[in-house]
Amino acid sequence: MRALISVSDKTGVLEFAQELKKLGVSIISTGGTAAKLQEAGIDVIGISEVTNFPECLNGRVKTLHPAVHGGILAMRDNPDHMKQLKDLNIETIDLVVINLYPFKETILKPSVTLEEAIENIDIGGPTMLRSAAKNHKDVVVVCDPKDYDSVINEIKEKGEVSYATKYKLALKVFQHTAAYDAMIADYLRREIGGELPDNLTLTFEKVQDLRYGENPHQKAYYYKEIKSYPGALVNAVQLHGKELSFNNINDTNGALQALQEFEEPTVVAVKHANPCGVGTGQDIYEAYIKAYNADPVSIFGGIVAANRPIDERTAEEINKIFVEIVIAPDFTEEAIAVLTQKKNIRLLKLEDILAKIPSDAFDLKKINGGILVQEIDHDLYNDTDIKVVTDRRPTEREMEDMRFAMKVVKHIKSNGIVIAKQGKTIGIGPGQVNRIWAVENSIKQATDNTEGAVLASDAFFPFDDCVTAAAKAGITAIIQPGGSIRDEDSIKKANELGIAMVFTGVRHFKH
Repeated sequence: MRALISVSDKTGVLEFAQELKKLGVSIISTGGTAAKLQEAGIDVIGISEVTNFPECLNGRVKTLHPAVHGGILAMRDNPDHMKQLKDLNIETIDLVVINLYPFKETILKPSVTLEEAIENIDIGGPTMLRSAAKNHKDVVVVCDPKDYDSVINEIKEKGEVSYATKYKLALKVFQHTAAYDAMIADYLRREIGGELPDNLTLTFEKVQDLRYGENPHQKAYYYKEIKSYPGALVNAVQLHGKELSFNNINDTNGALQALQEFEEPTVVAVKHANPCGVGTGQDIYEAYIKAYNADPVSIFGGIVAANRPIDERTAEEINKIFVEIVIAPDFTEEAIAVLTQKKNIRLLKLEDILAKIPSDAFDLKKINGGILVQEIDHDLYNDTDIKVVTDRRPTEREMEDMRFAMKVVKHIKSNGIVIAKQGKTIGIGPGQVNRIWAVENSIKQATDNTEGAVLASDAFFPFDDCVTAAAKAGITAIIQPGGSIRDEDSIKKANELGIAMVFTGVRHFKH
C-alpha cells in the first residue's frame, strides 16, 4: 500500500504518518511535508522519484503528472487499466492525504494583496483530491486531519478502510473543493466589485448544530460567511447563558439590523424578529427606560440590543424582567455580576456593534426550489429628496421624531407603521395585510399618549383613511414614501386636518 501525503495544515500529520509506517505503508511526499516527516525520522519517497521529473516553477508544478494521477485514477478491477499501469511502469497510490493552501487564512489578513491571494490558490491539491475522490472505490482520500484516527483504526481492525467510510471521505472532498473554489470566485468578484454571476455558488462554515429550528420538530444548523464583516452577529462572544437557539439568533440579528441605524445611545427590544420598543437617550440607561416603557408587555422574553456598554444601573433595570438575550459592545464587571444572577439569560458581547453593513453585502431569502438575492436595504432616505407636501411644515422636533420613526419602521415587517414621540416608539403595527389595519393596530396598542406624536409608514398610503385615523389619535406629522396614484387624496385630507406630511421617495418593504 502506498500513500501520498502533502498537507498545508500539518496538525497530527506526524502521528498519522508514524502509524502508517507501523502498518507497512510506503509514503510519498512533497516539499514542506516531506521535510517535516524526514526531520521526524520518517522515510519518505520524494515526488520527483515517482515522476522522474523535478519540482519546478517554485513548487507550482510537482504532482501534476501521469505517474501520480495514473496511480490514483486506475480502476483496480479493470484489467486494461492495470495493464496500462504495468506497461507505463506506474504504481498505484492507495491513500491520498491532502489539505489545501490556506487561501481563507490569506484573504482574512487585513493587508492581503491580490498577488498574495492568487499565490495561495492551490492547483495540484484539489486535482489530486478530486482524482482520489472520483476513484474512491479503490482509493482512500483524506482532506481533514480530524479523519486521521478513524482511517488508522479501520486499517488496524479490518486491514482496510470500508467502502462506506471511503464514500463519506470522498463526499467530504467534493464538498471541501466546491467550497474552496466558491471562496476563490467570490473573493475575485469582490476585488473588482463585480455583479453576481449567472451561476451562483455560495460557501459558509458551520458554527454549530442547533438544538432545533423555529419549532422543536425541525432540525437546524448555524453557518457563517467565510469573511464576515464588523458588526455581524457571528462575531459576538457569548459571556453567559445556555447556547443560542435558532429563534434567538434570528431575533438577535433583527435587533442588530435595527440598532445599526442609530449613532446616538440606543436600545432596541425585539420580539419575534420585530422591534417592539426602541428608545434613544443621553445615555444607555435613559435609552433602555424608553425602550422598556415603549412596550413593557412585549419586551418580556425578548431580545435587548444596546449600542453602548451596559452599566450596573441599566443591568438592574433589565434584571427586573425576563429577557432571553442582552447584546452590547461591552458590560461593566458590576453589570455582569447583576445580570448573571439569572442563569438562563444570554449575554453577548459584540465590540464593533456600531459598524455599518458593507455596501457589497447581500440579503438572501430561501424559497422552495431556489433563492432570492438582493442588495441590503442600506439607505434610509436622502435629506435633499425630502418633500413637504402639505401646507403645514413639520417642526424641527417633528422632523427629528419622523427620522427616528422611519429608522424603526424600516425594520418592521410590512405592512408596517411606527408611532413615535421624543425618541421613543409608542405604537408599532407590524405585518398587516392592509395598511389601515397597521395604522389602527399601532394606535390601539400605543403605550403612551399619541397626542403630538408622529407616524412613519414603510410604504405609501393607498387611501386617505390612514390620515384620518392618525388625526383622530392626535398625531401631528406623517412621514411616508409617497408614490400612490391617490397621493393627492392623502395630501388633501392632511391639509384639512392640519397634519404635516413628508414624502421621502424611498420605500422600505420588509417581507
